[in-house]
Amino acid sequence: MAEKIKCLIIGSGPAGYTAAIYAARADMKPVMYTGMQMGGQLTTTTEVDNFPGYPNGTDGTAMMDDLKNQAERFGTDVRFGMATNVAFSQEVGGLHKVTVDETTELEAETVIISTGATAKYLGLESEQRLIGGGVSACATCDGFFYKGQDVIVVGAGDTAAEEATYLANICSKVTMLVRKDYMRASKAMQHRVNKTENIEVLYNTEIAEVLGGNVVEGVRTVNNQTGQESEIPVTGVFIAIGHTPNTKLFHGMLDMDDTGYLITKGKTTKTNLPGIFAAGDVQDKDYRQAVTAAGTGCMAALDAERYLGALE
Repeated sequence: MAEKIKCLIIGSGPAGYTAAIYAARADMKPVMYTGMQMGGQLTTTTEVDNFPGYPNGTDGTAMMDDLKNQAERFGTDVRFGMATNVAFSQEVGGLHKVTVDETTELEAETVIISTGATAKYLGLESEQRLIGGGVSACATCDGFFYKGQDVIVVGAGDTAAEEATYLANICSKVTMLVRKDYMRASKAMQHRVNKTENIEVLYNTEIAEVLGGNVVEGVRTVNNQTGQESEIPVTGVFIAIGHTPNTKLFHGMLDMDDTGYLITKGKTTKTNLPGIFAAGDVQDKDYRQAVTAAGTGCMAALDAERYLGALE
């Protein structure tokens, strides 16, 4: 027999935990399956200085533990596991079937999806080893820690250009590494980059290795046309080659944009199916901040509560 759940939350992180806090306080008895990375992307961030309520800052893992403990204090059933199959109802008031770890069958009246998005990295061993030690995928999250220092931005699109110009206001010098001989960014963003004196763009250039033991000390680059290698001393490496929303499980059922982000209706967290809501980075490709994710988590719980209230 499938377990019956009033409010199922798929995925943790700021969106999922905030949704759980609000849903639990509304007596919706939420059950959360955290996914394989309990706490989400923020657990790879060593320092968090821009989340309200932490005047001295905190680290990502500690903050996620705080949110988890708060959700559990109000009665959220937090479980480690991953949704592996879904069959959502298209009827108002219908039960949504979810399978966890390919064995556990659930039937939920409402589902809040907070599976997040995964930053794309280059895949270098040295890069992966130094995530949190100078390698980051979010300039607005971590740029402050590199004030007055030299940094690298990898990427050629609008996101990379935005991150480079943002960092240029904080850092001494920003070097952009572009794999091809041109940038993919819009003309307006390219003009911003070119007009910023402390940004240097190196074309046909890729990172061969991130240098450093416990923290970034530089990068070894290679020109993919000439094969020439160089070393650039920097303390921060920002990878800005995009994100992949964790929505593969919902393909064919939920409306998505052309890059896979879930589409929500207007200023709500409602998806195209009744009783299914989306919160956090899984539906937000513009801001991708912990505080905005938490805000949409609150919204999703309120939307779910109102949906259930309208059925009674």
